[in-house]
Amino acid sequence: MMAYENGKALGREVRGIGRDVSLSPGINIHRTPLCGRSFEYMAEDPCLISGIAVGVIRGIQENDVAACVKHFAANNQETRRSDVNVEIDERTFQELYLPGFQAAVQEGKTMAVMDAYNQFRGEYCCQNKHLLRDILRDQWGFDGIVISDWGAVHDTKKAIEAGTDFDMNVDNQYDEYHYANPLKKLIEAGEISESVVDEMLLRILKTMERLHMFEENRQPGAYNTEENRQAILKVARESIVLLKNDRKILPLPKDASKSILLVGENANRLQAFGGGSSEVKALFELTPLLGMKMHLGGNFHIRFAKGYSSEAKDEEEQNRLKKEACRLAADSDIVIYVGGLNHDFDAEGKDREDMKLPYGQDELIGALLDVKPDMVVVNMSGSPVEMGAWIDRAGAVVQYWYSGTMGGTALAEVLFGDVNPSGKLPTTFPKKLEDTPTARFGEFPGGDTVRYNEGIYVGYRYYDTYDVEPQFCFGHGLSYTDFAYSDLRIETTENSGGKVKVTVSCTVQNTGAVKGSETVQLYVADKEASVSRPDKELKGFQKVTLEPGESKTLVFELKARDFSFYCVEETCWRWEPGEFEILLGSSSRDIRLQGKVEL
Repeated sequence: MMAYENGKALGREVRGIGRDVSLSPGINIHRTPLCGRSFEYMAEDPCLISGIAVGVIRGIQENDVAACVKHFAANNQETRRSDVNVEIDERTFQELYLPGFQAAVQEGKTMAVMDAYNQFRGEYCCQNKHLLRDILRDQWGFDGIVISDWGAVHDTKKAIEAGTDFDMNVDNQYDEYHYANPLKKLIEAGEISESVVDEMLLRILKTMERLHMFEENRQPGAYNTEENRQAILKVARESIVLLKNDRKILPLPKDASKSILLVGENANRLQAFGGGSSEVKALFELTPLLGMKMHLGGNFHIRFAKGYSSEAKDEEEQNRLKKEACRLAADSDIVIYVGGLNHDFDAEGKDREDMKLPYGQDELIGALLDVKPDMVVVNMSGSPVEMGAWIDRAGAVVQYWYSGTMGGTALAEVLFGDVNPSGKLPTTFPKKLEDTPTARFGEFPGGDTVRYNEGIYVGYRYYDTYDVEPQFCFGHGLSYTDFAYSDLRIETTENSGGKVKVTVSCTVQNTGAVKGSETVQLYVADKEASVSRPDKELKGFQKVTLEPGESKTLVFELKARDFSFYCVEETCWRWEPGEFEILLGSSSRDIRLQGKVEL
């Protein structure tokens, strides 16, 4: 699994530079496209987040490095992140916002958890006993360390007694940290028991022992090795999503007689150094322009036109860049646009104001399509953007993300057919901001308090249930080949203890002419329930790689929890006897096989 390979490479790098903790993965739900840190997080769905997070954590921790899953909990905006109070109904909290953290603790065995900045139900997360004692430690059995976000502790006594083990901050006045002189004074005054501090120290020492910090044979890690670079390249390849390829424009021909033009500031802009806490002092970064030149070699004629500027002071400069790009496009055989956002927008500490492309890019893309109707549009961003101004005219559209040091090579390989794209969207791309659940129900970003009035209807749960057409749905991603689904089988078993297990299997065949990979997604639908339930919910996914004509059978196992909702009255998960639909598909809106099971 790519998440595991990614985690292993990350863990090797962290240990290779002599560090003990990787402040990752970030797994907060994509509640809104506007959250400034969505580019750091994984998905809008807790099942998908759980699967990815567990793999990343296991990979990191193989290297004697502690993963630190963050931000616990309900940290879904940057606006007033340091003090905003989050109010979520209990069912929504249990079904959407907790499962990823629970999986990280109980399946991934993460050694560390980071508190969030915000308040939850009137108390800061770093000193919230319900979060840290009742849920994290008592219910889930977490015995690792809890680290505060930087500057997130507000009250020494409350934070210590809630179970936060590390008081981190952003300045160097170490003696004044909450866990320094203020803690010492409270202990001396008898206001904090030494036994509470002993518990904290025991957790820290236990974590150090797990990391083999007292041993000579600790893992050494590996910094910027070929193994790490290849792992990063593989992850970048599989993350790229082919959104649209109506006229089979892609893959592009490898014909040295054809001139190639790359347009867009992002084609030649370094991204690793921005974004806030996630920024990396990378030794190198292959931009799309450099990656393409390296991949194609010196026999190809490749030019670059900036097209727009993030630093232009006036409209006149933007118009000049647009005209130059259009002139060069008219004189080129292949035009590839690489635009989107950057870390002026996908950034810690602030949220986006809208979903629109900045710097006049909609007008630029439209003008370029006038000149070159078969232009390939590559959107680089960590969160959804509006595409309505040009999407109907663009024949080929690719979602590229911030793909790391080897990203430029991966993009070139996909565009020219050396790699068959297999990425799927982990979050819905709505047509416009007004279509999102937070816009319909409020609130975002809220004031002193933000209320999650949309409840469980986040992401595809909202779009599918309320019949709102997205630009690109959750789970969407095309390939240069085709896949056929067949032979759906559903078997139900119940053991002597009354536990139910449903086994679902299907056959997937590559019916095209090239090797490719498909991610089969399993959704469960409960059409008749005593509570409001989404149209369907993701409960499993598997990726399979097939040669042309090859077929494989995939098997999924579902447990009672996969058919359940959180019952607030009984404070537990429960399912109601009756008929459930089992849906297998290539995306949330491309269901290929459908069956039913009676429980």
